[in-house]
Amino acid sequence: MELPIEYTEKMQKLLGDEYQKYLDSFEESRYFGLRVNTLKTTASNFAKKDIFSLIPVPWCENGFYYLEAERPAKHPYYHAGLYYLQEPSAMSPGATLPIKPGERVLDVCAAPGGKSTQLGARLQGEGLLVANDISAGRAKALLKNVELFGIRNSVVMSESPERLEERFLDFFDKILIDAPCSGEGMFRKEPDMVKSWNKEMLTFCQNEQEKIMEFCAKMLRPGGMILYSTCTFAVEENEKTIAHFLEKHAEFSLVPIEKKYGFSPGVQEFHHCARLYPHKIKGEGHFLALLQKNGEAQQLTLAGEIGEKEKELEPFFAFAKETLKTTFYGTYKIFGDSLYLLPSGMPSMKGLRVLRTGWQLGTLKKGRFEPSQAFAMGLSKDEVLNTQDFPLEDDRVIRYLKGETVEADGKEGWTLVCVDGFPLGWAKRQGGRLKNKYAVGWKWE
Repeated sequence: MELPIEYTEKMQKLLGDEYQKYLDSFEESRYFGLRVNTLKTTASNFAKKDIFSLIPVPWCENGFYYLEAERPAKHPYYHAGLYYLQEPSAMSPGATLPIKPGERVLDVCAAPGGKSTQLGARLQGEGLLVANDISAGRAKALLKNVELFGIRNSVVMSESPERLEERFLDFFDKILIDAPCSGEGMFRKEPDMVKSWNKEMLTFCQNEQEKIMEFCAKMLRPGGMILYSTCTFAVEENEKTIAHFLEKHAEFSLVPIEKKYGFSPGVQEFHHCARLYPHKIKGEGHFLALLQKNGEAQQLTLAGEIGEKEKELEPFFAFAKETLKTTFYGTYKIFGDSLYLLPSGMPSMKGLRVLRTGWQLGTLKKGRFEPSQAFAMGLSKDEVLNTQDFPLEDDRVIRYLKGETVEADGKEGWTLVCVDGFPLGWAKRQGGRLKNKYAVGWKWE
């Protein structure tokens, strides 16, 4: 690979005697990874299925390497949301930020959703995840991945950090900033990124990073933490961005990140940060900085949404009585013709660009309720009365995922279709046939 001379000079200065090892890493094959969805299964149980040649990723307890020749995106378990395909080093930010169930978490630059799905799984259905991306187009991919993972307690948005800051002062317990960057750490994985590298891009990215950090500082509650990450090696976008931020914010301090798994310390006085180099780990390049805001946390509650009257929800309750074993308590809200169950403690999102407000249960039309794909993915088989569970080897699994009507005897009416006990979507059974209700945009191709 031909690298820009200006770039190689910078890397020689940064790495010193290790520079040749870094260059040699370009001759090695890139690594492929998947991260198991712990909302649906455990990493150990998934590994026991022995469907791929899995080797654990050391810095992510539910991450695995798989072989390049394998195709996990073409497997029914992928459509069941059992894992997310993610470059192994990109698992490090979501694994490093301390997350506890019940917390309020913001992923501010979230698309396409790798880190959001990781954070959402770690919340284990408790608290609030706000997954945001300023690009409306990229936010659509983010939305699909959040729904595929079955995350019930999320809000998916497409807003600027500035607009978010106006609404969420001192609100979040944890914030992940996977900042836009020059992408130097991904040159081996995505060689085309080399062509767009230049000093002007570095300057642009650094300015954007500093702006995002400023807005996020105001959204974090006292005692909360920010994980700042990039997939670049540039000191300007990493340690210098952190230095600029700390100069303006005495209320923040760096939290040490443990240097194991081949992680290296940040340069100069920023040894608390971590650098991931492709010649030292089995993965691409990354930078991590963990910051904590000083002070005692205050219990902050913003004005929330008011739930719907019971009469408006009668079609859903009728569906639930016939179809579900579980009663879902909380605030039900109708936006347009869609019914949502809002996360606990979620404030009003009025005036913001929101793609999904909580768990989309389905649509209410002319006195009837039709369940959504997101509803199916957020359920477990044990929460539904009427299910059709196909074994993995049954050819009806692929046929269902392709949108076909399949034959299956059983109780008539709405049915949750599963593979090996994991939900795939809805069907309506009639006369021994499952009329397919799988989401059109999700179909197997």
